[in-house]
Amino acid sequence: MIDILVPYEQEGTKAIVRSWLVKVGEAVKENDPLVELETDKVTQEVPAPADGILGEILLDTDAEATPGALLGRLRPADSAAPPAPETAAPVETPKAAPTNERPAPANWLSPSVRRAVQEHDVDPANVTGTGRGGRITRNDVERHVAERAEAPAPAAPKASSPQPPAKSGGVTSVPHDRMRLAIARNMLGSVTTAPHVTAVFECDFSAIMAHRKAHKDGFAASGASLTFTAYFIAACVEAMRAAPAINSRWFDDRLDIYDDINIGVGTALGDKGLIVPVVHGAQALSLLGIAQRLTDLVTRARDGKLSGGDVSGGTFTISNHGVSGSLLATPIIISQPQSAILGIGKTEKRVVVREVGGVDTIQIRPMAYVSLTIDHRVVDGHQTNTWLSKFVETLENWPV
Repeated sequence: MIDILVPYEQEGTKAIVRSWLVKVGEAVKENDPLVELETDKVTQEVPAPADGILGEILLDTDAEATPGALLGRLRPADSAAPPAPETAAPVETPKAAPTNERPAPANWLSPSVRRAVQEHDVDPANVTGTGRGGRITRNDVERHVAERAEAPAPAAPKASSPQPPAKSGGVTSVPHDRMRLAIARNMLGSVTTAPHVTAVFECDFSAIMAHRKAHKDGFAASGASLTFTAYFIAACVEAMRAAPAINSRWFDDRLDIYDDINIGVGTALGDKGLIVPVVHGAQALSLLGIAQRLTDLVTRARDGKLSGGDVSGGTFTISNHGVSGSLLATPIIISQPQSAILGIGKTEKRVVVREVGGVDTIQIRPMAYVSLTIDHRVVDGHQTNTWLSKFVETLENWPV
């Protein structure tokens, strides 16, 4: 028998078995998807480790799946099936009425489909699934919404029809989902563990805005969306060279400072919270390479298609809170034991004083507040300000 194991690369996140994609006795090829696991961050498929026949399932739907746990076993493809036990002639018995019956696992919803049904207020039971095993896809939901919009409106209820009672006290209780609980645990653990200190600088975005205007079409032709975040990541790489201890992780007996700069980017998922896909090895990427990697990660994050490796291994994090209108914030270090997190505020035109030819002039420039929140066990104000100075200098002197 061949063991089917839960992947180890989950960075401590809890996972549950969401659904088995193959039934016991069915044949599979190596790398065929066998079972879906869902963590507080992503949904991932566990592939078959070899050709074979699914012999047994040890962790079924809704079971907790810790890294390295045994999910089930495969029989070699050329092995004989175990003999069926001898039984008497079958006696037909009436089927009991189902109680608390769950939907078939194949019809359970992926994160992107769950978001779609919530956004459009759709009952999944009314949607016909066209995905593998009859599962509902996002396109199925959108088609159902379009058909519902074209259907004639139902007749208005008679005046004498009883109305549902109003909610007492105007309170709506919303159970916490796994992602929200995980965010809560991470944030509480971070502020409890690390003494947070924040430094704030101001940055002029004129240079990167001019560069973006001149080059965004060329980047788009290469399949990359040239966002400001790509510039921020590139500037982070330069700042890490000036203050390497920022790119580190704190442990009780040591500080690990990394050569690879793996930058996580906080990506909002609406009411569902946020996720932090990681651009690995940013120090080896050009601006185009960073933009291409970001475009891919953010698209898959919002479609619920990230893998465990896409959200693990980060050494630093960016929180671009300005995209939702915030001028200034002091983000909490998202992923302990990282040592710092960068906050980017909203860009707005401000009146500033600039020296031109030895004379002070008043100009209007696109400015933003940038903050670096650090773990004060790791670095002090000197390294913090050195890092921010280099970050701002890189952005303000970006060659057009």
